[in-house]
Order: sequence, then C-alpha cells, then structure tokens
Amino acid sequence: MCLKYMFRYASRNDGDDRSVPFVMGISSNQYQTFYCLMTIFGPKIGDLIDFHDAQTSTMNEARPTKIKFDYGDDDEAIEETATGSSNLDEDSSMCEPVDDKTSADYYFDSYSHFGIHEEMLKDVVRTKTYQNVIYRNTFLFKDKIVLDVGAGTGILSLFCAKAGAKHVYAVECSQMADMAKEIVEANGYSNVITVLKGKIEEIDLPVPQVDVIISEWMGYFLLYENMLNTVLYARDKWLVNNGIVLPDSASLYLTAIEDAEYKDDKIDFWNNVYGFDMSCIRKQSIMEPLVDTVDQNQIVTNCQLLKTMDISKMTSGDASFTAPFKLVAERDDYIHALVAYFDVAFTVCHKFTGFSTGPRSRNTHWKQTVLYLEEVLTICEGESITGSMTVAQNKKNPRDVDITLKYSLNGQRCVISRTQHYKMR
Repeated sequence: MCLKYMFRYASRNDGDDRSVPFVMGISSNQYQTFYCLMTIFGPKIGDLIDFHDAQTSTMNEARPTKIKFDYGDDDEAIEETATGSSNLDEDSSMCEPVDDKTSADYYFDSYSHFGIHEEMLKDVVRTKTYQNVIYRNTFLFKDKIVLDVGAGTGILSLFCAKAGAKHVYAVECSQMADMAKEIVEANGYSNVITVLKGKIEEIDLPVPQVDVIISEWMGYFLLYENMLNTVLYARDKWLVNNGIVLPDSASLYLTAIEDAEYKDDKIDFWNNVYGFDMSCIRKQSIMEPLVDTVDQNQIVTNCQLLKTMDISKMTSGDASFTAPFKLVAERDDYIHALVAYFDVAFTVCHKFTGFSTGPRSRNTHWKQTVLYLEEVLTICEGESITGSMTVAQNKKNPRDVDITLKYSLNGQRCVISRTQHYKMR
C-alpha cells in the first residue's frame, strides 16, 4: 500500500478548523485515487499537515513602500459570467501509475486534484487581480494570440477569451487539463481556447509565436516549485518581439518577527516530548521553513527588499542569487525568526496593478515563509541585524529551494554571528 500526501499547511489561528484534502493511492495491480475531506480540529492547527508538492491557503500583505496595489472588488469593465464546472467521474484516473514516478511526476500529479484549484480560485486577491488586469486592459488582449502557462482549470484563459483574445492556448500538464477542456466547452469558448495537455518544454504549439504570455507561476517563497523557469522557456521560444509577459515583475522581501509562543510550540516542543529527548527532530524541523500567516503586530524591524526580477528580461539563472540585508529594529524586543514574502506587479497596464503577500496585506493562499533562528535575539530600538541570504535550486530536485542565511547582531544585549541552512521541500 502506498500513501501519498500533498504539501499543505493550515493556519495557526486558535480554534480554527480546516478541511484538508489528501490522496490515498492503493498500488497492487491498480492505482486508485480518492479525494477525501479530513477536518482537523483543535487549537494551534498550524502543524505541518502534509509535506509534499502542492500549494496551500495563505495570507498576503502589503509591501513596505507607499504603493497601493489595486485588486479592488468593484465592477469590471466586462460583465462577469458564471464558470461551468463538472464533477469527476468515479472511474476517472487523476494520477499516473505510482511505479517509476519522479519528483516532477508527483508535482504535476498534485495539481490533478480539484481541492488545490478550489483553494487558488477562492484566493480573491490572486484571482481578482488577474481578472482586473485582463478586463481593465483589454487593449493588451484584443485580437492577440495568448499563451497560458500552467492553465489549471483554465480560468485565466477564460478571462483572456472574454476580453477579446483572438486565440488562447492553455497548456496544462496535469490531468486537470481534461477538466479544463470540459470547462471551456461548457462556457462556449471552444472556438477561442485550445487546451494542450503536456509540459511546455515538450509540446508543439500550433502557432510559431504568441503576443502575450500569462501565468500564475509563483510558489511559496516566490520560487518554490520553480515554475518560473517554465515561463522563461516559453518566453524565449514563442514570444514575439515586444510581446508581454504577465505578471512582468516580482520582488522578494525580508523582515524579522517576535514569535516566542509559536516557536516553542513548533520547534522547542521536540526538546521534551512526554519526558523524552527528541531534540534530534528539532534539528531537522528548524531547517524546514514554515509557510504560515504572520500577525503584523509581530514585526519588529523594517522590511528589506532582497531581489526584484524583471520577468520580461531575466534569465533562469537570475532566480539563484545572494542578497545582502540590514534589518533595523523599530522597538525593543526579541527576534525569533525572519520572514520572507513577495510582491508581483503588472507594470504594462494603464494603472499600476499588483498584490503583496506580506504580513500587512490582505490574505492570500501563499501566506508568508517563516525561517526560525537557532538562538533568540535580544534587540534594542535602532540596532540592526545584518547579513545575506543565498537562494538556489536544489541540485537533486530543482523544484525545491535551498536557502542559506548568514546574520549577525552586535547589540547592547546580544552579540551573535551565525549561518543557518534551510531546505524548502
């Protein structure tokens, strides 16, 4: 028997409960897939529920600059219609046979399950921003050939078709491509949208070039899952000169927080488990970044820009980098973790549009990425933590991210210099 879990987290909010999808594969001569709902109750359900290759609900927040992002809920320029949906047949196989699967296979397989897509579609900040970008800037799409990379249910393709695109090619590698075809047909766009099932790197488009590439490629910590390289591959292969990529800008930020209670619950818990020393697990757990929501009141320092990427011009190698940082304390406090989050922007629109996943902004399914420190830092107002963060693809699985954090504090109450390594799996 084979049991496979999706990478999933829940909120740390007390008293919360959450329905959590999981997949059980029974592999003997057959591999059957079941989609179940398992409700987790109790305080502090911020526990890591499933740790594999899928996305989860998360909290999104404003960037530290004064720019106000536009993801408003007011009426769009084009009247919205309901999107059709269909239930999966009981005998539909949503996964490939379990034998000989690679990590990439599991990645695409995880996106075959509708629970992930439901979560992303219900992320209003995410989906509404894309909708507004398309509906309020129809001049970008009218009579244009559009490529939707990682189309999922085809929601972005439907937006583009409704905005007047000449044709949309929706590429989706997971079994969800079959559902996307049905959705396109149910909504009367079969003559405008062509769903292509396969990997961008392996498919042949029916056209030599496209005018627009649109994709929701961002993962946790911006770069987890490494879908950005797929977008860059499509850009270099099919985008016309002066074509556009949406979104076209992404930025990664860092800040520091006080988080004594939750660190004790998640990390230091392993030091004494019902009277037994399990600190060997603590050493491993602190290396795993936690994807969770952060209360803005926990923020102790300023927010530092680490990296901005121009998706229209960057190369795949630019996603691996080392960036310096300086975080200045805004009050006397303790620091237990550094927190990373990202912003994305659509700069080619009539009006600057984008969203943030930071602690001071509206919730998104990306939440924030929490990097717990080995030692508690005692910091006074005006003192600074300086250092650098190195981000790189994992050599064995390029969809994973390796993070090296070097930091030092030379303060009145705390002097420390340390290097920590994290593995986002």
